Amino acid sequence: MKEQIRTAGVWPKVGKTSLIMSLVSEEFPDEVPLRAEEITIPADVTPERVPTHIVDYSGTDTCTSLYDETHMACIAVLMSMPQVTSHWIPLINERTDKDSRCVASCQVFKLTVFEICILLNKVMTPTFLMQCSAKNLKNISELFYYAQKAVLHPTGPLYSPEDKEMKPSCIKALTRIFKISDLDNDGILNDNELNFFQRTCFNIPLAPQALEDVKNVVRKNMSDGVKDNGLTLKGFLFLHTLFIQRGRHETTWTVLRRFGYDDDLELTQEYLFPLLKIPPDCTTELNHNTYLFLQSVFDKHDKDRDCALSPDELKDLFKVFPCMPWGPDVNNTVCTNEQGWITYQGYLSQWTLTTYLDVQRCLEYLGYLGYSIIQEQESQTAAVTITRNKRIDLQKKQTQRSVFRCNVLGARGSGKSGFLQAFLGRNLARQKRIREDHMSYYAMSTTYVYGQEKYLLLHEVLPDFEFLSEADLVCDVVCLVYDISNPRSFEYCAKVYKKHFLDSKTPCVIIAAKSDLHEARQYYSLSPLDFCRKHKLHPPQMFTCNTDEAPSKDICTKLTTMAMYPWKVVHMTQADLKNSTFWLRASVGATVFAVLGFAMYKALLKQR
Repeated sequence: MKEQIRTAGVWPKVGKTSLIMSLVSEEFPDEVPLRAEEITIPADVTPERVPTHIVDYSGTDTCTSLYDETHMACIAVLMSMPQVTSHWIPLINERTDKDSRCVASCQVFKLTVFEICILLNKVMTPTFLMQCSAKNLKNISELFYYAQKAVLHPTGPLYSPEDKEMKPSCIKALTRIFKISDLDNDGILNDNELNFFQRTCFNIPLAPQALEDVKNVVRKNMSDGVKDNGLTLKGFLFLHTLFIQRGRHETTWTVLRRFGYDDDLELTQEYLFPLLKIPPDCTTELNHNTYLFLQSVFDKHDKDRDCALSPDELKDLFKVFPCMPWGPDVNNTVCTNEQGWITYQGYLSQWTLTTYLDVQRCLEYLGYLGYSIIQEQESQTAAVTITRNKRIDLQKKQTQRSVFRCNVLGARGSGKSGFLQAFLGRNLARQKRIREDHMSYYAMSTTYVYGQEKYLLLHEVLPDFEFLSEADLVCDVVCLVYDISNPRSFEYCAKVYKKHFLDSKTPCVIIAAKSDLHEARQYYSLSPLDFCRKHKLHPPQMFTCNTDEAPSKDICTKLTTMAMYPWKVVHMTQADLKNSTFWLRASVGATVFAVLGFAMYKALLKQR
């Protein structure tokens, strides 16, 4: 960052040029030119380590030159008072597109700071006021130090001098910072959390006595600033108000910038959207440490320890976001409990889904949660693993991926939505309670294949046969659904397969949905079974969600297995397809590990 400071005065002999020359030479000049040359103070000689460009102004300069310089300036230094309120401050307000930042100084013995305040407060509140003298070298370097400080650590966005309190935008930002730093979500910052906060923002921990001194200051000034020997939100906000009132704006700004805020108290684009390049044919997944972080976020908001987030708990979790990021469709995209609340598994599934479909949005959301700060990473990109090119997986006949996509296609009314919801454990009776405008075209949950937990993403593709895009076709496995009770339903599946997947290496499975109904003869040249035999596909899989209990997920386990091992499916003979051993091993493994996984999570939750 390079500052540009302008010194200005409408009358001659107010001390503008003398001030600059005294700063440079450290002595009062015998002869003063009309205008000093532009100078740059190097970063290594300034306390803030920022280069400062100083430009003088002369009454002989043109108005155009003055306007250009004023527009480029970060801050203006106003010398003496004649016409300041009538000319200079209106000009600065008019010619700048940001909050005006001014330093008002006066030649010593001419006006008192009190008199300056009376004049200036009628039109604006300057950043600060100072008496100085170029001749006596009084407050010269201090003037430019505070000018630099006023740019780097402005008061305006933080505090209202008239109201003597922090501005709402500052309170909002600090409240978010408090919630992120409150690692156990108990409403107070204990000593460990305060030390972590201190080390995160200032790279040094607080000594035990220093911690007590801070809390004692809060105790003396407010009754509810300290609770259970920890700092409350009110106490946290009071401390920052105190810093600002005592001129230590840099303390609050250091905290704000560490948590991603810019000068307008908005989270920066660089913080929310760090650059992440995704090569072609690669996917994005969360790594193990990120799942641990998300688990800790879930745990600290799951107050009743029921392994699900109630609407109030979910609202509390997302208070650090500018708005609620998950709509009602999310509850029909991932697993919920009987009350419709997102479960722990559903919560992780939604994060996995967002990472897979829209990784930039995932990085943004992790930024709101303070991932890079809590995990002590440079940015949220450390949370994401980019998988290798799928073609390499096929060549090596192995994959390290954990998320697989299945596109579900079928004619309208064939049972696609029912199939998606059944994957989330919902039978037909539960599905009928879902509002149509809350339905989702995605379903995400876990399956177990040979003891490995994998995520399967089901995506319902709209049945516009002539308008299937490339995105509708790119996936790891295809699921073609037809309604056995509708004689015209299978024809759509056959046409889609022959047009888009006949010569594809993508595994395909045909689902005979609504198998609880009477099976009608399909109006197609081949029966579904004969069609599968001809094209060496697995026989149609019978499926229904019209059950008393949660529908079976065996088909989804098969889909995940085929997505993981497409090279095995491609080389299967018809005899292999009829052999159930391959699928049986995967299905049994899924059942055993699902039960063990849930039991282990409950046990760990009890220990915590």
